[in-house]
Amino acid sequence: MSRTKPGRIDRNEPSRPRPRWLRALGNDAPPDTLEVGGEPHRLVELFKHDSWAATALYEGPAGQRRVVKLHRKSSAFGVPLFWVGLGTARRESRILRKLAGIPGIPPQAGPVVQNGVLQRNGVAREYFEGHPLGDRETVGDDFFPTLRSLLQTMHDRRIVYVDLHKRENVLVDAQGRPCLFDFQISVDWPRWLPLKPIFSILMGSDVYHLNKHWARCRPDQCGFGETLIAARRPWWIKAHRFIARPVRELRRRLLVRLGVRTGRGRVESEQFAEHALRDTTASERRAA
Repeated sequence: MSRTKPGRIDRNEPSRPRPRWLRALGNDAPPDTLEVGGEPHRLVELFKHDSWAATALYEGPAGQRRVVKLHRKSSAFGVPLFWVGLGTARRESRILRKLAGIPGIPPQAGPVVQNGVLQRNGVAREYFEGHPLGDRETVGDDFFPTLRSLLQTMHDRRIVYVDLHKRENVLVDAQGRPCLFDFQISVDWPRWLPLKPIFSILMGSDVYHLNKHWARCRPDQCGFGETLIAARRPWWIKAHRFIARPVRELRRRLLVRLGVRTGRGRVESEQFAEHALRDTTASERRAA
């Protein structure tokens, strides 16, 4: 067994699970069984359990599959944080309702109940078969034009995705069509607020990240390359990176210090990395 100095993490050692205060459900895990839309469901796979939510795949009696997200309810250092999870669950549920019926958006699957108790921090949606958009993946000719139309429809309904910079948030379904499914930090712009200028900035961020992925995956189609995208990076994207990068690096170092991650602290090194990143990493290794 390798030896390390006290207080230091051996980067060759496997990572440990997140401590309680860094898990949305604390020491708990998503239940083995629960009700979705009034029907019993059993746990099939845990996709992700981070600081903000635990996301898992459940299957119903007729074989129907639903994704259940249980937002934060655990306290941290004695500070109750259930209200954070309640707020994010309500927002995500509201956005899914407002986007109901749009191709590429999963329908809601009904209330989440555990042992007869409504889980107010739970949001259930239908499961879409597919895989996360890969790095420089060659998708069909209609993929990005369809994704652009999907974003435009969302913007017309005063909703911005916000989290499009992560390509793993874009699902390529079994028919090769784009889908968006995670609305945890998306913005539902209130009717009583004017649309400009902040809403325009948020919409511009969605469009910028769409074009970035488009240029990486289908440079033959989009009409612009990665160099041009980088040169035209909006000032608010630059400002966000200026602030977010040091914060991200600090967070990675903390997780390495805690033993949750190893090496340089990338999410893939967690004992239980995000499902989309696991799929992406595995597919890239197979391609290599």
